[in-house]
Amino acid sequence: MQAITVQDREAGAGSLALAELPHPHAAENDVIVKVHAAGFTPGELDWPGTWTDRAGRDRTPSVPGHELSGVLTELGYGTTGLTIGQRVYGLTDWARNGTLAEYTAVEARNLAPLPADVDHVTAAALPISGLTAWQALFGHADLQTGQSVLIHGAAGGVGSIAVQLARAAGAQVIGTGRADDRDTALGLGAHAFVDLQAEKLEDIGGVDVVFDVIGGEILERSTALVRPGGTLVTIAEPVTVHPRDGRAVFFVVEPDRVRLSDLAQRVRDGRLKPIIGDVRPLTEAVAAFTPDKRTHGKTIIRVAED
Repeated sequence: MQAITVQDREAGAGSLALAELPHPHAAENDVIVKVHAAGFTPGELDWPGTWTDRAGRDRTPSVPGHELSGVLTELGYGTTGLTIGQRVYGLTDWARNGTLAEYTAVEARNLAPLPADVDHVTAAALPISGLTAWQALFGHADLQTGQSVLIHGAAGGVGSIAVQLARAAGAQVIGTGRADDRDTALGLGAHAFVDLQAEKLEDIGGVDVVFDVIGGEILERSTALVRPGGTLVTIAEPVTVHPRDGRAVFFVVEPDRVRLSDLAQRVRDGRLKPIIGDVRPLTEAVAAFTPDKRTHGKTIIRVAED
C-alpha cells in the first residue's frame, strides 16, 4: 500500500516521503480501516510517539497522521460493536503508524460509527479538534451555562470547535486571534473578539474559564484573567504559572467513542461545523506539512474517493 513515511528526526519534514509499505496486520482488539480521508497536526513531527513505540524503541520509518475517516475491512480478535464494511471515524494511537496511508490498524475502541450523511473529509477534521475542545471545556473546566470563557485561537482547528460548543452550552464566549480571524470567530458564535496583535488582552476583565492553545506569554498573561474558583486549561505546554485563586490544567486529548458519536450527530444536525481548508490527495501530503503560505482551516488529505 502507499503511505507517507518519516525517517529522520533531525531532518523532520525534510524526511517525509511517499512510500510503499506492507499492508497492516490487525492485532488483538484492532481493526483495519481503508482510509478515505485523514487529518494531521504539523507539530506532530516533534512528538516522541512519532519516532518511538510505547517501550521507547525506534519505530522509523513511521507513518504520521492521527485522524481518519474510512471503512472497516478487517476485524481483529476481541473487537466488538463494529462490522466489516462499516463507515467509521476516529483518533489513532500516538505511538503507532498513523493515518496518512491507504490502510491503517486502529484500536477498535478509538473509533465511532460515521453516519452516511456525514462525508469523510468533514469527519476527518473532527477527532482531535472536537475531542480536545470538549474535554477542555467540559471535562477539565466544567464550563456551565451563563459562565464566561476566553478561547485563544478562536478561528483555528481546536478553537473554532470550542467556540461553537461553548456557545451551544450557553456560555459567554470571547475569542482571540489575529485581525483577519475576527469575522470567522464572531460568525461561529463568539460574543466578542480580541486581536492579540493590536488590542490589550487584559481589557476583557475576568472570566470563569480560559482555554489556551498558544502557550508562552499569552498563557502566562491569561492566568491573571481567571476569576476566583475558575479554571485555565491549556494544550500548549505544561503549566508553570497558576491563577491566584483558581486551577490550571494541562492535558493531552484522549479517544472517546461516545463523544465522537455525539460530535458526528452535531454535524448532522447543523449544530457544529469544522473549518476545512485545503483538501489534497495523498501524493501531495508531504507539501501539506510545510505549506508556503498560511491557510485558513484544517488541511485534510483525501486518500480515497467516497
